[in-house]
Amino acid sequence: MIPAELIKKIRQIQIYTSRMVDASFAGQYESVFKGRGMQFDEVREYTPGDDIRTIDWNVTARTGRPYIKRFIEEREMTVVFAVDLSASGDFGTVNKAKNELAAEFCAVMAFAAAKNNDKVGLLIFSDQIELYIPPKKGISHMLRLIRELLYFKMPKRKTDISQALDYLAKVIRKRATVFLVSDFIEADFKKPLSLLNKHHDVIAVSVRDRAEITLPNIGLIELADAETGEITLVDTSSRRFRNKYSSKSAQRFDDLTGMLRATNIDCININTDKPYIQDLVRFFHMRHRRR
Repeated sequence: MIPAELIKKIRQIQIYTSRMVDASFAGQYESVFKGRGMQFDEVREYTPGDDIRTIDWNVTARTGRPYIKRFIEEREMTVVFAVDLSASGDFGTVNKAKNELAAEFCAVMAFAAAKNNDKVGLLIFSDQIELYIPPKKGISHMLRLIRELLYFKMPKRKTDISQALDYLAKVIRKRATVFLVSDFIEADFKKPLSLLNKHHDVIAVSVRDRAEITLPNIGLIELADAETGEITLVDTSSRRFRNKYSSKSAQRFDDLTGMLRATNIDCININTDKPYIQDLVRFFHMRHRRR
């Protein structure tokens, strides 16, 4: 039985994201992601003017007459959200936790996909595969995905992005657009990410909270590692400590950015303390110009 509070929240997200998609980027989504490939349609006899590069030599040899292959633009797209819901995502100091922001982002993109009649699937992972829902169409299916994201009770677990990427490589047969949504605390996954991106269009979505970027000056505080449970007492009134903290955070983000650039993967950065819709629109504009 789904709690009434959760049903209300799902409904609110449905209304909010539907309006956002219509107002901000429904057309841009289609122009950026639609028609990403060609699929075989038929073989027909060659007629003067046809491109000789499309000749099907096997059929031509078998029949004694030239035949060509016809291809049509592949309009239907498959979108898969691979969402890291490990314990580190249960953190947020402003509007919402990182896991909540990740769920909302996926809801926005899922409704954009639904409006374009695309298939959408979901993988929830931590340091193991927690849940996989194969891609399907329809609003009811989208609502199920959102419900699973919001209602999923995550144990206190760490993160294994490599395992999730290897799993996707096995279960996704048709070329897909994969949104890898994580706070990317783990960084050692370059090889499986590069391999997956050779067969699919992988887009990284980095979810962060501002307290992970810069610590405020609030005196002595206890910091708990959500994935290990380790508690550390720190003095945030120390400028030296805050500068060191910010420097390490910036270095980790730079390392991630460099790794994604090296593997030719685009990244969307979203933060718990500010709206992300403009960042998403800029991403669409960038992709549209590139195409």
